[in-house]
Amino acid sequence: MAKTKKNNRKPNSAIIKQIIIFVIVFLVLAVIFSLANLNQTTNDQISLSDFIQLVEQDQINKIDIQENVLTLTLQDESQRILYKETDESLGDVFKNYQVAPEKIRSIQIEVKEKTGLEFWLVALLPFLLPLILIFAILYFMSRQVRKNNVQAMMFGKSKTERFEFKGQKITFEDVAGIKEAKEELEEIVSFLKTPKKFTDLGARIPKGVLLLGHPGCGKTLLARAVAGEAGVPFFNISGSEFVEMFVGVGASRVRDLFNKAKKNAPAIVFVDELDAVGRHRGAGLGGSHDEREQTLNQILVEMDGFEKDTNVIVMAATNRPDVLDPALLRPGRFDRRVVLNLPDIKDRIDILAIHAKNKPLAEEVDLKEVAERTPGFSGADLANLLNEAAILTAKAGRKKILKQDIFDSIEKVMLGPERKSHILLPEEKKITAYHEAGHALVSHLLPHADPVQKVSIVSRGMAAGYTLTMPETDKSLKTRSEFVEELSVLLAGYATEKEILHELTTGATNDLSRATQLARNLVTQYGMSENLGPQTFGKKEEMIFLGKEIHEQRDYSEKIAEKIDQEVSQLIQTSYQTAKDLILKNKNILEAIVKQLLIKETLEKKEFAQFFLS
Repeated sequence: MAKTKKNNRKPNSAIIKQIIIFVIVFLVLAVIFSLANLNQTTNDQISLSDFIQLVEQDQINKIDIQENVLTLTLQDESQRILYKETDESLGDVFKNYQVAPEKIRSIQIEVKEKTGLEFWLVALLPFLLPLILIFAILYFMSRQVRKNNVQAMMFGKSKTERFEFKGQKITFEDVAGIKEAKEELEEIVSFLKTPKKFTDLGARIPKGVLLLGHPGCGKTLLARAVAGEAGVPFFNISGSEFVEMFVGVGASRVRDLFNKAKKNAPAIVFVDELDAVGRHRGAGLGGSHDEREQTLNQILVEMDGFEKDTNVIVMAATNRPDVLDPALLRPGRFDRRVVLNLPDIKDRIDILAIHAKNKPLAEEVDLKEVAERTPGFSGADLANLLNEAAILTAKAGRKKILKQDIFDSIEKVMLGPERKSHILLPEEKKITAYHEAGHALVSHLLPHADPVQKVSIVSRGMAAGYTLTMPETDKSLKTRSEFVEELSVLLAGYATEKEILHELTTGATNDLSRATQLARNLVTQYGMSENLGPQTFGKKEEMIFLGKEIHEQRDYSEKIAEKIDQEVSQLIQTSYQTAKDLILKNKNILEAIVKQLLIKETLEKKEFAQFFLS
């Protein structure tokens, strides 16, 4: 309730602020006019004795009389002001001071009367100005109150508007890859354009299309392409815009959104980040009265309630389908689930070609070669990659993007910017060289490990050095042998420090953390443990409590937990021994790699491969 009261004070504070501004403006104007009048009075007013002296000296050319104010025009055309008593005429003044008649005859005397406008202004302004000020304050106060009332009435309205293309329209041709996803959505577009062709056969319009995929895979871009292709009203909103502090507001906004869409039917409603509002009900602490659950209930009713003849298709995007409520995913609500996977090498070439259209690439640039170096990159990553390459080219003052600019950008996107100012001490440089040489050596010698593309002891991001390995082909599945050899590669830097330098450093901290997690996944998730057999351990659930997320719930005994720890330890020890044996057996090659790294700091794939030819 405290928050509600605080919000109610805002209109009052705005009104008070406006009143203060009016009062300040009024006072400033009053002061300005007073100062102007004071200056004029001080500079031009003369005394009665000075006036008589000017008359005696024949210095006055003309006198204008208006009530008790005399405006004197001198021979030099300058003017003076004289105030006389109201009930005393100018003749009486001359008579009292015994001014000679011939002095008076030489002066042009003119009596002026106030005009009607001046009379009424002088009479009414003292009363009108305060009234005008009061009415202005009341007007702005009432306008502020009306505005607040309108805002209060609009609080439950949806903030979405009909999407309009202000620039170039996006179509399916602008979306590379994801061929199957586009085919699914082309059916939706066809249904919207020619619904009779489908309804004549008894087919009903799909209620919902759920776009699933990793972040950056093009879910929102694909939705924009559907809007461009369909040519029907398109309403875009984020799931977070439904959720408010007050219970019932989100549900009201859902109703308003669907009412807008129904009035413009056939239409498409696109809800981005659906997981913000569509999480599993009953998982929170608010029970059935939780705002998110009320909003979700309203979405469920709108998508498949009593109204059956609404030609509104709901498209939604999420990268967390595991947390969505089952009622959202049943047929009749989200009928279609379109999965957007990470692009393979062919799709990456097409995506790179689209993003390279407005970028001047050098002739040496081969997009296929770039695609081969970017497995696991999403469409957003590839767009960012070429953008970073263009920035590097501009900084270098060149007109075309070189192949090396793109390769440097790959490392920048993956590892972070190069830290040229971070200079390692000679001893630290030597340790880093041995550490990275150990990773590269073991990765090259193991048959299932990814080939080495580059080895460097130049700092990037948080790493003092790095070994860049890339798979030769895209893989959908990974074998146990590949995982175990990956463990050996991760532990190779640690093994090199311990066996060759006989000293351990903090440089292997990240490697050890990744190796431990990978070994635990092999045992608990992938069922690749020889002793525990083909089963998984640990039930993954998500529960939010006081801002914390608990991801895993143990569903096994302490005895099994002990066996899991033993199996993880055994995997790590076996992998470490493999790395150790390879390093000691090929110590001469290791020393040669280290020596070259200390000289050149970076070894490319071809240079590195030379050490194993002799």
